[in-house]
Amino acid sequence: MNKELVKDKLNRPLRDLRISVIDRCNFRCTYCMPADIFGPDFAFLPKSELLSYEEIERVAKIFIGLGVEKIRLTGGEPLLRQDLPILIEKLSVIDGLADIALTTNGVMLPKLAGQLKAAGLKRVNISLDTLNDELFGQMNGRDVGTGPVIKGIKAAQAAGLGIKINMVVKKGLNDHEILPMAHFCKNEGLELRYIEFMDVGSTNGWKMDDVITKKEIYEMLKEEFELERTGSAYYGEVAKRYKYKGTDTHVGFISSVSEAFCSTCTRSRLSANGQLFTCLFNGNGYDIRDFMRAGASDEELKARIIKIWNGRTDRYSEERTAETVANRKKIEMSYIGG
Repeated sequence: MNKELVKDKLNRPLRDLRISVIDRCNFRCTYCMPADIFGPDFAFLPKSELLSYEEIERVAKIFIGLGVEKIRLTGGEPLLRQDLPILIEKLSVIDGLADIALTTNGVMLPKLAGQLKAAGLKRVNISLDTLNDELFGQMNGRDVGTGPVIKGIKAAQAAGLGIKINMVVKKGLNDHEILPMAHFCKNEGLELRYIEFMDVGSTNGWKMDDVITKKEIYEMLKEEFELERTGSAYYGEVAKRYKYKGTDTHVGFISSVSEAFCSTCTRSRLSANGQLFTCLFNGNGYDIRDFMRAGASDEELKARIIKIWNGRTDRYSEERTAETVANRKKIEMSYIGG
């Protein structure tokens, strides 16, 4: 496929597309969908407002023609979307797409991992913030222990999917689990990603005092392991990656608070209801769904996406201040994923 590469105002190319397929989740993690906000009466999107698989496929083809090489499916919990392997099969055969992955809490992988792999999925990022059952139940807001997630990891391994484990670290909550998680993932040959607690959305009660920085986590790991820095696998990679010496197992850090990576950010995000967001921290989306449904041609849709990306100036993490944290409009993570 001949790609029409586009760049934003800061000369950043469009390489990655994250697609939220659903705004619902079977967990209520405190940093994403806290139960006191997303309670039994919370109004989730009706099916008619979600992009159909055909609409997602259409948009994805246009994005890939503009330079996107990687797609990640997110939520909410994407595996709650009915017949998700059908969408993955549609996307995985698009000419020019190099990688398709999915972020999940892992609970439904024992049932679906084989189907996802057969449909063309390459990798899963599985969220696991602690190995302690009681704390995990507290953090996921559903009193679910780690057992179902561990079974999901095993199912993904058996299916031959690539696996990364995501651990969001919050000071005073699960920071004592940093080393146990490292030992577990190293022993299992799993790449672990420590994620700094971020001020995504406006419902998770974020404070800078709650952030354990990449440097602090790295210093903890150095007390127990010999780590070797590895280079970026590709332009725009967000994780700073290391290998445990003498192994092929990596550990990474996503440091969007303490060591921002805005200057090389290549990610666009499509929300569950078809809004295009140019930054995880920008609450101003651009309508794609209604534009399509009103009869826009592929060329008109392509021109709209190019215009949005060409005008992009987002660099929130590099500009974060107490004022921007308090006053900037943000979209909830459950609508656009991580």
